[in-house]
This record gives sequence, structure tokens and C-alpha cells, in this order.
Amino acid sequence: MIIKSIEAQEILDSRGNPTVAVILKLEDGTEVFSAVPSGASTGAYEALELRDEDAGRYLGKGVLKAVANVNDIIAPKLIGQEVTKQEEIDQIMLDLDGTQGKQNLGANAILAVSMACVKAGAIASKMPLYAYIAQLFGNSTEKFIMPIPMSNVLNGGKHAMGSSDMQEFMIFPLAAESVVEAVRWNAEIFHHLGKILQEKGWQKTVGDEGGYAPPLGTNEAPLQLIMQAIEVAGYKPGEEVFIALDPAASEFYEGEGETGYYNLKTENKKLSNSEMVKKYQQWVEQYPIVSIEDALAEDDWAGFSQLTKALGRQIQIMGDDLLVTNPERIQKAIDRKAANSVLIKLNQIGSVSETIRAIKLAQSAGWTCVVSHRSGESEDTFIADFVVGAGTGQIKTGSMCRSERVAKYNRLMMIERELGDKAKMAKFPFKK
Repeated sequence: MIIKSIEAQEILDSRGNPTVAVILKLEDGTEVFSAVPSGASTGAYEALELRDEDAGRYLGKGVLKAVANVNDIIAPKLIGQEVTKQEEIDQIMLDLDGTQGKQNLGANAILAVSMACVKAGAIASKMPLYAYIAQLFGNSTEKFIMPIPMSNVLNGGKHAMGSSDMQEFMIFPLAAESVVEAVRWNAEIFHHLGKILQEKGWQKTVGDEGGYAPPLGTNEAPLQLIMQAIEVAGYKPGEEVFIALDPAASEFYEGEGETGYYNLKTENKKLSNSEMVKKYQQWVEQYPIVSIEDALAEDDWAGFSQLTKALGRQIQIMGDDLLVTNPERIQKAIDRKAANSVLIKLNQIGSVSETIRAIKLAQSAGWTCVVSHRSGESEDTFIADFVVGAGTGQIKTGSMCRSERVAKYNRLMMIERELGDKAKMAKFPFKK
């Protein structure tokens, strides 16, 4: 099926900041919509999210340049192309940009079109979006692995200023036998946590990703509250429901390369990478933590290697800012044994085809891959279908409130019900 038109627009993300949306039409009248997300705590090595930097509009965060790049540069080259040739389409856009970090066209411009082509390709192929994505991966379309959802219940760092130093504290329902059950468990625990916070005199305000954001004063208090909420909800911590962390350590790291320190302001402590590793080891012993993302700063390769050596056989050591969904950085981490898992964010690398290559590289090393939202999200549920098609078995898409997050959970439950016996819940490969 042939692409007839591509039109980009400036819309708003969940933080009220501009982002890029695309409406793509095929010659048979098929029309699809896609919208890209935006991050707050972005890694230094991510592909460029092109902003206008015009202080007179949206405090400089407008995306009219990216919109124009779609309408004036990308669209003329893709109109007339066969929409199901995803790799060819993405390569045309990469060649048009001509830079490694997408500095010319912007990753937000390229990804919006790339996602729209996948959606249109699925319709043209008369396939559900998740099945079409599975086909792009070369995966089976007879059986599908449903992802275990990590739900962010307590926010800190850049997502909730004034709370903890660390950015995300998540619940992880590893014993749930379906997505429907996992979503219910997470929702129940989230609401019980809200009641506990109220009883302690805190407001139930939430951060960018929907997790509660009370001023707890330490980085361990969230762990204690989550343990209490799991138990009050009627579940067993360490047997049914576990804990996942995203410290986003680059945000509280001070210094250059591997020689700086971690400034935990809520605790009035400055720790070396070795001391941070010991802190995580102590927490893993004390709490049912099975996954830590961005435990150390994005250039602290030595620290990541230390942590992976210390805990990599017990828990998931995930790179986000460290790896930015980039095959070159993933390969470096494989060589240095600096992680055993990668967080997958499509807008970090900027096209669907490159994201697929990043996942396949990580999987070839025996790593896990966790498909993720961004803190500035849209109503687009693309990643829900993407994680099912990719078969990676894990997703993080925020808390159990805010409609831009809940939309992804709802889509996953709908997919699971549609698949019936073709759906199988993922198994987590690490055992403490």
C-alpha cells in the first residue's frame, strides 16, 4: 500500500510541553495518528529532540522546526513509498538527516513518521499492530509473550522535586499470572499506598509519571512504605510482589567521568561509586529488590561493572542513560560486563528499525529488555503493542493514574483478552 500524504503537527504532551504528532494517509484512504513522547531526565547520549529554542513560544520548547522537517523534507521523499517496507523507509529518513544523533531533522520528527508507518503497515497488512510488529522482529504470530508491568508508585528526583534523591520506586508483580491480574495487583497496592500516605499526614500529590511524591526526607523511606502497602493490600513482598528502582543516578552525580561522587542531598551524604554499590547491596539484602535501572551515572562505566559483578547474577542491572537504546553503547556495555539489561525507549534512538536492532543485540548477549514510556507522554499507546510484538516480557509505563499512563495498561489488557490462549505471561529470569 502506497503512502499518499504525511502531515506533522505540534501538539502537547502530558506535561503541557509541545511534541510532534503525525497524520499519515495511504492511497486507499487509511489514516493513522502517531505522537512521540519526551523525557525530563534525558541521557547525554540520546538522539536529539529538536526544539525551536524560541523563548517567545512555549518557553523555547516549541517543535515547529521538527514539524517543518517532516512536512517539507521527509514527506516529499516518502510519498509514493510502499508503507510496509519499514527498514527502507527508516533508512531514507536517516540518510536525509545524515548525522549519528539526528541533529538535523530531530529524533522527534523521524520517530513520529516511523511509528506512523508501522501503524499504517499493520492496517495495510490486515494485521493487529502487535502482530505486525512481531513480524518486523521475525517473531511468531501464533504465540505472544505478555509483559510484566513495573508500576511507578513513588516519584522523586526530576520527576518530583523535593521528594527523594532517587527518581522512581516501582512495584513489580512477578507472581501475577496475567496482565489483567498484574494491573489489578498494582492498582490495589497503589491505592493502599495512597491511604497510608494520607494517614501519615501527606498529600496524595503525584509526580510526572503518576507516582506519589511526598517529601519523605530519605531514600529508604519509600522502600519501607512500599513494603507496608504491599502487605496491607494482601500480597506477599518477596514472593508475589517485588520492588524495582530507577535512581536515575546521573541526576545526583557530581564530577566528571568515573572520578566524581554521588550527592544524596536528602541524606547529606557524598558517596563514591564503590560506596553506592555497597548501598545497593545492602538494600537488595534487606528488601525484595530485583531490578535497578541507572544505579550509577551515565559515564560511570567502572561503577556499573562493579555493580554487575556484585549483583548481576541475582538481579536485573539495567542501563537507561548509560545505553540510550543505542547499539554502540549496548555493545560497549556487553564488552565491559556493565549491565545485564537495557531499557528501551524509542525516542532515545529515533526510529523503529534502530530500536529493533538494539533489542536484538541485547538479546543476543542474553540480556533482558524493558520497553519504556517517557515522563512526558502522549495518549498514543504504541509501546503497548510494541512490547507484545517484541516479546521482551517487561514494560514500565508509569503509575496507576494519569490517563496517558493508564491508556497503555488498558491497551495491554485488551490485547491479552483478544489473544486468549495465544497469550502467555512472561517469566522473570532473575532469582534473588
